[in-house]
Amino acid sequence: MRALIADDDPLTAAMLARTLDHSGLDVVVAHDEYETWDVLQRDSGIALAVLGWMMPGIDGPGVCRRIRREESLAHLYVILLTARDSLVDLVAGLDAGADDYLIKPTHPEELRARIDVGLRVLTLHERLADQAAQQQTALSKLREMRGLRPICSYCKNVRTDQNSWEQVEEYVARHTEVEFSHGICPGCYAGMLTKLENGTSG
Repeated sequence: MRALIADDDPLTAAMLARTLDHSGLDVVVAHDEYETWDVLQRDSGIALAVLGWMMPGIDGPGVCRRIRREESLAHLYVILLTARDSLVDLVAGLDAGADDYLIKPTHPEELRARIDVGLRVLTLHERLADQAAQQQTALSKLREMRGLRPICSYCKNVRTDQNSWEQVEEYVARHTEVEFSHGICPGCYAGMLTKLENGTSG
C-alpha cells in the first residue's frame, strides 16, 4: 500500500516518512501544491495521505475539499497535520474532509497508532469492495441462468451459449455456487425395485 506525505518542512516530512515506512507503507513525499496533485493524479496506488495544514500555494483543508470532490480519490484516508490546536481548527479540518487530525509536535508512536487505525479502515473498505464485487459476479451468473435454455429431452444435456452441449449439473455448477451430489430419489428407488422384482419373477 502506498502513502503520500505532503509537507513543506523537510524535517517533518523525513520523520513522517520513517514512521510510515516502519508501518509497511511505500512513501512518496511532496512539498507544495504542484507536487501534491501531480502525485495524486499520477499514482493510483496512493491509499493514505498525511497533509500539512500550510504549504506553499495551498492549505491542508483546501486539499481535503478538493480530494473529496474527485471521485477517483474518494477512497483516500486523509490525516491533517498542523500546529493549530483549537477546537475551531479541529472542526474545520474534519469538516473539510479529513479522516483524522494530528497536532504538532507529533510523537512517532502516536502517529504510528493513527496510521494503524487508517490502515484498518482501508483494509475494511477493501474487504467490503471485494464482497460487493463477488456479489455482483454472482448476480451476473444468476442473470445468465434466466430465460429459455434448450435441453435435450432424451439425455437432458443443456445447450450453452457457445452452441455446445453439456450435462445440466455441469452447466448449473459453472454458473452458480451449487454443487451436486448424486443419489436416488424415493420414486426412482421404488421403480427400480419394481423392475428388479419383475425381472426376477419373469
